[in-house]
Amino acid sequence: MGKVAVVAIGGNSLIKDKQHVSVQDQYNAVKETTRHIVDMIEKGWDIAIGHGNGPQVGFILRRSEIAAKVAGMHEVPLDACGADSQGAIGYALQQNLYNEFKRRGMTKSAATVVTQVLVDKDDPAFQNPTKPIGSFMDEEEARRRAKENSWTVVEDAGRGWRRVVPSPIPQKIVEIEAVRKLLDAGIITITVGGGGIPIVEEEDGTLKGVAAVIDKDFASSLLARSIRADLFLISTAVEKVYLNFNKPNQKAIDQMTVSEARRYLEEGHFAKGSMEPKIRAIIWYLEAGGKEAIITDPEHLTAALEGETGTRVVPD
Repeated sequence: MGKVAVVAIGGNSLIKDKQHVSVQDQYNAVKETTRHIVDMIEKGWDIAIGHGNGPQVGFILRRSEIAAKVAGMHEVPLDACGADSQGAIGYALQQNLYNEFKRRGMTKSAATVVTQVLVDKDDPAFQNPTKPIGSFMDEEEARRRAKENSWTVVEDAGRGWRRVVPSPIPQKIVEIEAVRKLLDAGIITITVGGGGIPIVEEEDGTLKGVAAVIDKDFASSLLARSIRADLFLISTAVEKVYLNFNKPNQKAIDQMTVSEARRYLEEGHFAKGSMEPKIRAIIWYLEAGGKEAIITDPEHLTAALEGETGTRVVPD
Protein backbone atom coordinates (compact mmCIF):
# COMPACT_ATOMS: atom_id res chain seq x y z
CA MET A 1 0.00 0.00 0.00
CA GLY A 2 0.95 3.61 -0.50
CA LYS A 3 -0.55 6.39 1.58
CA VAL A 4 -3.77 5.22 3.25
CA ALA A 5 -6.69 7.48 4.13
CA VAL A 6 -9.99 6.82 5.85
CA VAL A 7 -12.66 9.09 4.40
CA ALA A 8 -15.83 9.30 6.49
CA ILE A 9 -18.66 10.82 4.47
CA GLY A 10 -21.62 12.37 6.25
CA GLY A 11 -25.29 12.59 5.49
CA ASN A 12 -24.92 15.63 3.24
CA SER A 13 -22.93 13.44 0.87
CA LEU A 14 -26.04 11.29 0.41
CA ILE A 15 -29.01 13.59 1.01
CA LYS A 16 -28.55 17.25 0.16
CA ASP A 17 -31.88 18.51 1.55
CA LYS A 18 -35.47 17.46 2.27
CA GLN A 19 -36.45 17.99 -1.37
CA HIS A 20 -33.88 15.46 -2.63
CA VAL A 21 -34.34 12.22 -0.72
CA SER A 22 -35.24 9.67 -3.41
CA VAL A 23 -32.89 6.83 -4.28
CA GLN A 24 -31.99 8.63 -7.52
CA ASP A 25 -31.35 11.88 -5.62
CA GLN A 26 -29.04 10.03 -3.25
CA TYR A 27 -27.26 8.37 -6.18
CA ASN A 28 -26.69 11.79 -7.77
CA ALA A 29 -25.30 13.17 -4.49
CA VAL A 30 -22.94 10.22 -4.16
CA LYS A 31 -21.78 10.80 -7.73
CA GLU A 32 -20.58 14.29 -6.82
CA THR A 33 -18.75 13.08 -3.71
CA THR A 34 -17.03 10.19 -5.51
CA ARG A 35 -15.51 12.58 -8.04
CA HIS A 36 -13.63 14.29 -5.22
CA ILE A 37 -12.61 10.95 -3.70
CA VAL A 38 -11.23 9.82 -7.08
CA ASP A 39 -9.20 13.05 -7.18
CA MET A 40 -7.51 11.77 -4.01
CA ILE A 41 -6.97 8.34 -5.52
CA GLU A 42 -5.33 9.92 -8.58
CA LYS A 43 -2.89 11.61 -6.22
CA GLY A 44 -1.79 8.22 -4.90
CA TRP A 45 -4.06 7.58 -1.93
CA ASP A 46 -5.47 4.16 -1.05
CA ILE A 47 -8.81 4.78 0.59
CA ALA A 48 -11.25 3.11 2.97
CA ILE A 49 -14.63 4.84 2.92
CA GLY A 50 -17.00 5.02 5.89
CA HIS A 51 -20.43 6.61 5.61
CA GLY A 52 -23.54 7.59 7.54
CA ASN A 53 -26.88 5.80 7.14
CA GLY A 54 -29.24 7.52 9.59
CA PRO A 55 -31.88 8.71 7.11
CA GLN A 56 -31.70 5.50 5.08
CA VAL A 57 -32.27 3.26 8.11
CA GLY A 58 -35.14 5.55 9.07
CA PHE A 59 -36.71 5.03 5.63
CA ILE A 60 -36.32 1.24 5.88
CA LEU A 61 -37.89 1.20 9.34
CA ARG A 62 -40.76 3.41 8.18
CA ARG A 63 -41.50 1.16 5.19
CA SER A 64 -41.34 -1.85 7.51
CA GLU A 65 -43.79 -0.29 9.97
CA ILE A 66 -46.24 0.67 7.21
CA ALA A 67 -46.03 -2.80 5.63
CA ALA A 68 -46.72 -4.40 9.01
CA LYS A 69 -49.83 -2.27 9.57
CA VAL A 70 -51.21 -2.41 6.02
CA ALA A 71 -50.23 -5.86 4.80
CA GLY A 72 -49.41 -7.80 7.95
CA MET A 73 -45.77 -8.18 6.92
CA HIS A 74 -43.07 -8.86 9.50
CA GLU A 75 -41.09 -5.86 10.75
CA VAL A 76 -37.37 -5.65 10.00
CA PRO A 77 -35.03 -5.68 13.06
CA LEU A 78 -32.71 -2.71 13.43
CA ASP A 79 -29.50 -4.69 12.84
CA ALA A 80 -30.90 -6.03 9.56
CA CYS A 81 -31.89 -2.48 8.56
CA GLY A 82 -28.26 -1.50 9.07
CA ALA A 83 -27.11 -4.36 6.86
CA ASP A 84 -29.66 -3.42 4.18
CA SER A 85 -28.45 0.18 4.15
CA GLN A 86 -24.78 -0.83 3.99
CA GLY A 87 -25.49 -2.85 0.87
CA ALA A 88 -27.57 -0.18 -0.86
CA ILE A 89 -25.24 2.73 -0.10
CA GLY A 90 -22.21 0.58 -0.90
CA TYR A 91 -23.76 -0.25 -4.27
CA ALA A 92 -24.23 3.45 -5.09
CA LEU A 93 -20.65 4.23 -4.08
CA GLN A 94 -19.18 1.25 -5.94
CA GLN A 95 -21.00 2.00 -9.16
CA ASN A 96 -20.15 5.71 -9.10
CA LEU A 97 -16.51 4.92 -8.35
CA TYR A 98 -16.43 2.37 -11.19
CA ASN A 99 -17.92 4.88 -13.64
CA GLU A 100 -15.52 7.62 -12.56
CA PHE A 101 -12.52 5.26 -12.85
CA LYS A 102 -13.69 4.32 -16.35
CA ARG A 103 -14.16 7.96 -17.36
CA ARG A 104 -10.59 8.76 -16.29
CA GLY A 105 -9.06 5.61 -17.74
CA MET A 106 -8.00 4.31 -14.31
CA THR A 107 -7.57 0.61 -13.59
CA LYS A 108 -8.98 0.63 -10.06
CA SER A 109 -11.86 -1.18 -8.40
CA ALA A 110 -14.02 -0.81 -5.30
CA ALA A 111 -15.78 -3.28 -3.00
CA THR A 112 -18.21 -3.03 -0.10
CA VAL A 113 -17.76 -5.06 3.07
CA VAL A 114 -20.96 -5.58 5.06
CA THR A 115 -19.34 -4.82 8.37
CA GLN A 116 -20.12 -5.98 11.90
CA VAL A 117 -18.72 -3.92 14.78
CA LEU A 118 -18.33 -5.39 18.24
CA VAL A 119 -19.65 -3.42 21.21
CA ASP A 120 -19.42 -4.20 24.91
CA LYS A 121 -22.70 -5.64 26.22
CA ASP A 122 -21.86 -3.86 29.51
CA ASP A 123 -21.45 -0.46 27.83
CA PRO A 124 -23.31 2.13 29.97
CA ALA A 125 -25.23 3.20 26.84
CA PHE A 126 -27.37 0.05 27.18
CA GLN A 127 -28.65 1.37 30.50
CA ASN A 128 -29.44 4.78 29.00
CA PRO A 129 -30.79 4.54 25.42
CA THR A 130 -30.84 7.99 23.78
CA LYS A 131 -30.83 7.55 19.99
CA PRO A 132 -34.33 8.07 18.49
CA ILE A 133 -35.29 5.76 15.62
CA GLY A 134 -38.40 4.93 13.63
CA SER A 135 -41.72 6.72 13.36
CA PHE A 136 -43.52 8.97 15.81
CA MET A 137 -46.31 7.27 17.77
CA ASP A 138 -49.10 8.35 20.07
CA GLU A 139 -48.65 7.50 23.74
CA GLU A 140 -50.96 4.49 23.65
CA GLU A 141 -49.08 2.80 20.81
CA ALA A 142 -45.72 3.70 22.31
CA ARG A 143 -46.55 2.13 25.66
CA ARG A 144 -48.01 -0.96 23.96
CA ARG A 145 -44.87 -1.44 21.82
CA ALA A 146 -42.68 -0.89 24.86
CA LYS A 147 -44.51 -3.67 26.70
CA GLU A 148 -44.75 -6.10 23.77
CA ASN A 149 -41.26 -5.59 22.30
CA SER A 150 -39.26 -4.47 25.37
CA TRP A 151 -38.64 -1.10 23.70
CA THR A 152 -37.56 2.06 25.49
CA VAL A 153 -39.84 4.92 24.39
CA VAL A 154 -39.72 8.63 25.15
CA GLU A 155 -41.85 11.68 24.47
CA ASP A 156 -40.08 13.87 21.89
CA ALA A 157 -40.56 17.60 22.50
CA GLY A 158 -44.33 17.56 22.05
CA ARG A 159 -44.10 15.93 18.59
CA GLY A 160 -45.10 12.47 19.75
CA TRP A 161 -43.44 9.37 21.17
CA ARG A 162 -40.47 7.55 19.68
CA ARG A 163 -38.37 4.51 20.30
CA VAL A 164 -34.83 5.15 21.53
CA VAL A 165 -31.90 2.75 21.38
CA PRO A 166 -28.38 2.74 22.85
CA SER A 167 -25.36 4.25 21.11
CA PRO A 168 -22.39 2.23 22.48
CA ILE A 169 -18.72 2.85 21.77
CA PRO A 170 -17.28 0.59 19.02
CA GLN A 171 -14.63 -1.85 20.25
CA LYS A 172 -13.57 -4.01 17.29
CA ILE A 173 -14.28 -4.34 13.57
CA VAL A 174 -15.05 -8.02 12.98
CA GLU A 175 -14.12 -7.97 9.27
CA ILE A 176 -10.93 -5.91 9.73
CA GLU A 177 -8.67 -8.58 8.19
CA ALA A 178 -10.80 -8.65 5.05
CA VAL A 179 -10.58 -4.86 4.88
CA ARG A 180 -6.79 -4.95 5.25
CA LYS A 181 -6.43 -7.53 2.47
CA LEU A 182 -8.62 -5.53 0.10
CA LEU A 183 -6.61 -2.37 0.77
CA ASP A 184 -3.34 -4.32 0.36
CA ALA A 185 -4.62 -5.36 -3.07
CA GLY A 186 -5.27 -1.71 -3.99
CA ILE A 187 -9.06 -2.04 -3.83
CA ILE A 188 -11.01 0.98 -2.57
CA THR A 189 -12.94 -0.45 0.36
CA ILE A 190 -16.33 0.73 1.64
CA THR A 191 -16.76 -0.42 5.23
CA VAL A 192 -18.21 0.38 8.70
CA GLY A 193 -21.26 1.84 6.93
CA GLY A 194 -23.48 3.71 9.36
CA GLY A 195 -21.00 2.91 12.12
CA GLY A 196 -21.22 -0.80 11.39
CA ILE A 197 -23.83 -3.35 12.43
CA PRO A 198 -23.68 -3.45 16.25
CA ILE A 199 -23.04 -6.94 17.58
CA VAL A 200 -22.11 -8.44 20.95
CA GLU A 201 -20.12 -11.55 21.76
CA GLU A 202 -21.94 -14.31 23.64
CA GLU A 203 -20.38 -16.44 26.39
CA ASP A 204 -19.52 -19.17 23.86
CA GLY A 205 -17.80 -16.69 21.52
CA THR A 206 -20.62 -16.50 18.98
CA LEU A 207 -21.88 -13.14 17.71
CA LYS A 208 -25.35 -11.65 17.99
CA GLY A 209 -26.82 -8.48 16.53
CA VAL A 210 -28.27 -5.92 18.93
CA ALA A 211 -30.71 -3.04 18.56
CA ALA A 212 -28.30 -0.12 18.80
CA VAL A 213 -26.70 2.60 16.70
CA ILE A 214 -22.94 3.22 16.55
CA ASP A 215 -21.74 6.72 15.74
CA LYS A 216 -20.23 6.55 12.24
CA ASP A 217 -17.42 8.97 13.11
CA PHE A 218 -16.44 6.81 16.10
CA ALA A 219 -16.45 3.69 13.92
CA SER A 220 -14.44 5.45 11.19
CA SER A 221 -11.94 6.53 13.85
CA LEU A 222 -11.64 2.90 15.00
CA LEU A 223 -11.12 1.90 11.36
CA ALA A 224 -8.38 4.53 10.91
CA ARG A 225 -6.64 3.30 14.06
CA SER A 226 -7.01 -0.38 13.13
CA ILE A 227 -5.40 0.01 9.69
CA ARG A 228 -2.90 2.66 10.87
CA ALA A 229 -4.18 5.17 8.32
CA ASP A 230 -1.92 8.09 7.41
CA LEU A 231 -4.92 10.42 7.22
CA PHE A 232 -8.40 10.54 8.76
CA LEU A 233 -10.64 12.80 6.68
CA ILE A 234 -14.20 13.63 7.72
CA SER A 235 -16.41 15.02 4.96
CA THR A 236 -19.34 16.93 6.43
CA ALA A 237 -21.68 19.89 5.84
CA VAL A 238 -19.20 22.71 6.53
CA GLU A 239 -15.98 23.79 4.85
CA LYS A 240 -14.25 24.42 8.18
CA VAL A 241 -14.77 23.93 11.91
CA TYR A 242 -15.76 27.05 13.83
CA LEU A 243 -15.51 28.34 17.35
CA ASN A 244 -18.77 29.96 18.51
CA PHE A 245 -20.53 28.44 15.49
CA ASN A 246 -23.54 30.41 14.19
CA LYS A 247 -22.88 33.25 16.64
CA PRO A 248 -21.86 36.81 15.72
CA ASN A 249 -18.32 36.11 16.93
CA GLN A 250 -17.86 32.77 15.12
CA LYS A 251 -14.28 32.11 14.04
CA ALA A 252 -13.01 29.55 11.55
CA ILE A 253 -10.23 27.19 12.67
CA ASP A 254 -7.57 26.49 10.05
CA GLN A 255 -5.48 24.19 12.26
CA MET A 256 -5.52 22.98 15.85
CA THR A 257 -3.57 20.53 17.96
CA VAL A 258 -5.06 17.67 19.97
CA SER A 259 -4.69 19.71 23.17
CA GLU A 260 -6.47 22.67 21.62
CA ALA A 261 -9.24 20.41 20.29
CA ARG A 262 -9.70 18.89 23.73
CA ARG A 263 -9.88 22.35 25.31
CA TYR A 264 -12.44 23.58 22.78
CA LEU A 265 -14.53 20.46 23.50
CA GLU A 266 -14.47 21.19 27.22
CA GLU A 267 -15.45 24.80 26.55
CA GLY A 268 -18.56 23.60 24.70
CA HIS A 269 -17.75 24.94 21.22
CA PHE A 270 -18.88 21.79 19.40
CA ALA A 271 -22.54 20.72 19.37
CA LYS A 272 -23.44 17.23 20.59
CA GLY A 273 -24.64 14.97 17.79
CA SER A 274 -23.00 17.27 15.24
CA MET A 275 -19.39 18.46 15.43
CA GLU A 276 -18.66 17.08 18.91
CA PRO A 277 -18.40 13.39 17.92
CA LYS A 278 -16.24 14.30 14.92
CA ILE A 279 -13.72 16.12 17.11
CA ARG A 280 -13.76 13.34 19.69
CA ALA A 281 -13.22 10.71 16.97
CA ILE A 282 -10.24 12.65 15.62
CA ILE A 283 -8.72 13.03 19.09
CA TRP A 284 -8.89 9.24 19.60
CA TYR A 285 -7.24 8.66 16.23
CA LEU A 286 -4.39 11.10 16.83
CA GLU A 287 -3.81 9.96 20.42
CA ALA A 288 -3.37 6.42 19.08
CA GLY A 289 -0.53 7.53 16.79
CA GLY A 290 -2.41 8.97 13.82
CA LYS A 291 -0.57 11.56 11.75
CA GLU A 292 -3.21 14.12 10.81
CA ALA A 293 -6.93 14.64 10.35
CA ILE A 294 -9.00 17.00 8.22
CA ILE A 295 -12.60 18.16 8.41
CA THR A 296 -14.21 19.82 5.37
CA ASP A 297 -17.16 19.51 2.97
CA PRO A 298 -17.19 17.24 -0.12
CA GLU A 299 -16.52 19.94 -2.71
CA HIS A 300 -13.40 21.13 -0.86
CA LEU A 301 -11.74 17.73 -0.30
CA THR A 302 -9.02 18.32 -2.89
CA ALA A 303 -8.32 21.89 -1.77
CA ALA A 304 -8.19 20.78 1.88
CA LEU A 305 -5.63 18.10 1.03
CA GLU A 306 -3.50 20.83 -0.53
CA GLY A 307 -3.76 22.88 2.68
CA GLU A 308 -5.86 25.58 1.03
CA THR A 309 -8.98 25.18 3.19
CA GLY A 310 -10.68 22.88 5.70
CA THR A 311 -9.65 22.40 9.32
CA ARG A 312 -6.54 20.34 9.98
CA VAL A 313 -5.99 18.66 13.37
CA VAL A 314 -2.48 17.51 14.26
CA PRO A 315 -0.72 15.84 17.21
CA ASP A 316 0.74 18.05 19.94
